This record gives sequence, structure tokens and C-alpha cells, in this order.
Amino acid sequence: MKITLLSDPIKPKLGIRDIVLKGTIMAVIVTVPSIIAFLISWIILDNLITAIIVSGVIHFIAMGFSLKISKKILVKK
Repeated sequence: MKITLLSDPIKPKLGIRDIVLKGTIMAVIVTVPSIIAFLISWIILDNLITAIIVSGVIHFIAMGFSLKISKKILVKK
């Protein structure tokens, strides 16, 4: 009797290098818009608290889109 634990022989696995590379790309996609929104809103509004709130909202919107992006980017071809 052969027991396999959560392994799917049909799907190829991602290597460590691929995981790190694609994780870095996802981090950039999520953080860059919020940093840019923070800087622009801080320069325009000249209010630190408002800039933090605006960038936080943008950050959570980007995190919402990151799930859809990650499903497309993390698939091994």
C-alpha cells in the first residue's frame, strides 16, 4: 500500500528561485502604488495624517488586486 502526502505528480513545482522572484514582483506591485500615493498626497495636501490614510486605502485596494494578479503570475508553464 503506497501513501502519497499532498503531492500531485502531474503539476510541476516552482523552485526556490522562482518563488523568490515572483514574490518580489508581487511585493513591488503592492507597495509601489501606495508609496507613490503617499508622496503625491503629502506634497499636494501638505498633511501627513491625510497622506497616510490615502496611501493606506490605496495599499488595501492594491492588495485586493494582488490575489488576481498572483493567480496569473504564480502559474508554472
